[in-house]
Amino acid sequence: MAKRTLSLWQTLAYSSGNFPVNLISQMFATYAVFFYVDHLGVRPGLISLAMVFHGIVSAVTNPIVGHISDRTKSRWGRRKPYMIAAMLPALIAFTLIWMPFVEGESLFWYFLITVLLYDIAAVVLILNWTALFPEMFMTLKERATASFWRQLFGIIGMIVGVAIPPLLYTSVGWASMGISFGVLSIVFFVIAWSGSEERAEVNGVKFNVTQAIRHTFANQAFVRYVLGSFCVQFCFALLPAAIPFFTKYVLREAETFNTVLLGTIFIIAIVFIYPWSRGIARWGTRNIALWTTGLLGAALVPFMWVGHLPGAIATVVALGAVLAGLMVLLDVMLAEVIDEDERRTGERREGMYYGMNGFIVRWGVSLQAVVMGVVLERSGYMADGANQPESVEAGIRWMLSGIPILALLIGLIFFYIYPLRNKNINSSNQQIK
Repeated sequence: MAKRTLSLWQTLAYSSGNFPVNLISQMFATYAVFFYVDHLGVRPGLISLAMVFHGIVSAVTNPIVGHISDRTKSRWGRRKPYMIAAMLPALIAFTLIWMPFVEGESLFWYFLITVLLYDIAAVVLILNWTALFPEMFMTLKERATASFWRQLFGIIGMIVGVAIPPLLYTSVGWASMGISFGVLSIVFFVIAWSGSEERAEVNGVKFNVTQAIRHTFANQAFVRYVLGSFCVQFCFALLPAAIPFFTKYVLREAETFNTVLLGTIFIIAIVFIYPWSRGIARWGTRNIALWTTGLLGAALVPFMWVGHLPGAIATVVALGAVLAGLMVLLDVMLAEVIDEDERRTGERREGMYYGMNGFIVRWGVSLQAVVMGVVLERSGYMADGANQPESVEAGIRWMLSGIPILALLIGLIFFYIYPLRNKNINSSNQQIK
C-alpha cells in the first residue's frame, strides 16, 4: 500500500466537514424536541413516537447506504459522488424542520415527514464523508492528528448549533435561525468535499449484502466497540437535550442561560482535545476509552444535587474536559476496527462499518427521545408551565445523572473486553514509528 502525505490544507478542508455535521446533528438533537413540545405544544409522547420512527429509518438507511457506497465503482470514486448529490436535499429538509407551516394535530405529521426526509439525505451525505477518514489517514499518529482537527471543527459546530440557537430563536425566530444555519452548513460541506480524497487502488468490494453483514458481526472488535459506543452516544444525545429543561425548571434561569451551560462544555472541550489526541497516539484507544468513560460517569454525579448557576457551570466544566477525549477517541477506534477487518477479509469496507455503526448508535437518539418522553410525562410535566411539580425536577436530574451513568457503566464493560490492544499497528500492518 503506497504511503501518501496529505497537505495541511487538505487535512483542514476535509476536517472542516465536522463543523456542519455537528452543527445540524446537535442542533436537531438538542432543540427539536424542545421546539415541538415546549414551544408548539405537541404532546411529548407523540414526538417520542416520531423520533422512534426516525431512528428506525435512520438505522436501516445507514448500512444500506454504506454497502452501496462500498460496492460503487466510478471514475469519480466511491464516496464523493454521493456527497455532492445529497448536500442540497439534506440542508433543505433540515431547514424545513424549523419552519412548520401547519398547526395543531398536523404538527406531528409535519415533524415526522420532514425529519425522515432530512435523515435519509443526511445519512447519504455524512456517512460517505465520514467513511473517507480511515482511507485518507492510515496510521494511528495521522488519525490522532486528523481527529484533533475534525473534533476542533466539530466542537465549534456544536457551539454554534447548541449554544447559539437560544440567542437567535428568541430574537429572529425559529424559521430565520433554521435558514441561516442551513446556508452556513452547505458552504462548509462544499469545502469538505473539495478536500476529500479517495485511494485509486481501492475498488468496490465483492461481498454481497449478506456476506458483508456476516463478516461485520463476526468481527468481535467491532461488536464490542459499537456496543460501548452506543452507550456513550446515548449520553451524548441525552445530555444536551435535557439541559434546556434543567436550565428552565431546575435552575429557573432564562432560556438564554442554555448558551452559558452548553457553550461552557464545548469551549472547555476545545482546550482538551489536543491532550486527549496525544494520549490516544501514546497509550492506544482501549486505555483512553476506559479512562474517558469512567471519568464521564463521575463528572455527571453533581447533577443530582446542584441547584444554582455557579455549581452547574463547575459541573459542565468537568463534563467538557472529559467529553473531548471521547469525541476524539471514537473515530480512531472505529478506524482500527476497519483495519482489522481488512487484514481478515482483504476488503476495504468503511461504508458498511460506518453504516452498521450508525444502525446501532442511531438507536441512542431514539432511546434518548423515549427516555425524555417517558420521564417528562410520568413526572407530571406541563408544557411551558411556570409551576411544575417537584417530581419534574427529580426526573430532569435523573436524565442528567442517574440514567446516563448507568449507560456508561454498561459501556465501560464493553470497552474493557475490547480485544485490539496493540497501539502500534496501522492499516498496512507496519509499525508506527
